[in-house]
Amino acid sequence: MPLTFRTAIFSEGQEVGRVIRAAFTPYVRALGRELPADGSARFAEEWERFAAELERGDVYVALDDERIVGAVRTKPQEKDLYIHQIAVDPARQGSGVGSWLLQRIDEVARARGLGGLSLYTAEMAVANIHLYQRHGFEIVSRGPPDHGLDPHIRVYMVKSL
Repeated sequence: MPLTFRTAIFSEGQEVGRVIRAAFTPYVRALGRELPADGSARFAEEWERFAAELERGDVYVALDDERIVGAVRTKPQEKDLYIHQIAVDPARQGSGVGSWLLQRIDEVARARGLGGLSLYTAEMAVANIHLYQRHGFEIVSRGPPDHGLDPHIRVYMVKSL
């Protein structure tokens, strides 16, 4: 069955959050951290930011029938569309959903007349870097993250449209 791509709606926030948490838990643990616990102050702060993104229409989903199998959190910038997170349900990882989502986000940026896409990932996430490079992203710099939560080097990447 073909996937459907659309803007996430607020009522889907819990399910979109579940997919993102499931996809990012191994990545965050590899960085030596844990995602914020439900009910913690940091979780509440992140949920508030996520809810605002949903309200603005900056979160997109991939659906297989009615099931959310992937999500992308974006942030429009002056000249490009920043990809804050791209997540694929662990049961669907390696099946092409991530590539499909990158193609759809490319289309969103082009439709908005933006000049490109940008993102960053951990240097140790080699598979992610290769995926982004296959989709036309180029490494523009490497450095420590600005959030200070871990010391792992990040790879900053851009794609010109």
